[in-house]
Amino acid sequence: MRKKIQKLLNELNDLQKNTLINKMQIQFISLSPKLDTLIAKMPINHDIFQPFGYLHGGATMILAESVGSSISFINIKNEKKDNFNVFGIEISANHVRSIKKGILFAKAQIFHKGNTLHFIQVHVYDEKKNIISFCKLTNVIIILKK
Repeated sequence: MRKKIQKLLNELNDLQKNTLINKMQIQFISLSPKLDTLIAKMPINHDIFQPFGYLHGGATMILAESVGSSISFINIKNEKKDNFNVFGIEISANHVRSIKKGILFAKAQIFHKGNTLHFIQVHVYDEKKNIISFCKLTNVIIILKK
């Protein structure tokens, strides 16, 4: 099972080349054996600050949507479906704490997995496990015709 998990994490990290995920230096670091929880990390630096020197809420949203969409991708791929796309169609966040430095983590959990829609909860937190943002993401799964 560990080899399968590591293979999936490697695939996610390889898919990010030449994407915004790569630009934001997001790395997928942990996947649960049930494939229902995915954790990613992102370094905080001046490139993703708002004008007052704190992490921009939009950067937090990029991290949340990246990890949330990726957990849907992993689950659909695991169901052996070919030719599909995952699109985030709604995301919301409550930013509860500001941060200026360190590493940001995002833990995405699927709390509804339908054939067409996935509902994902994402907790964004710092290295001390202080919550930064609570996010909710809705993904639509589009199966492409061959």
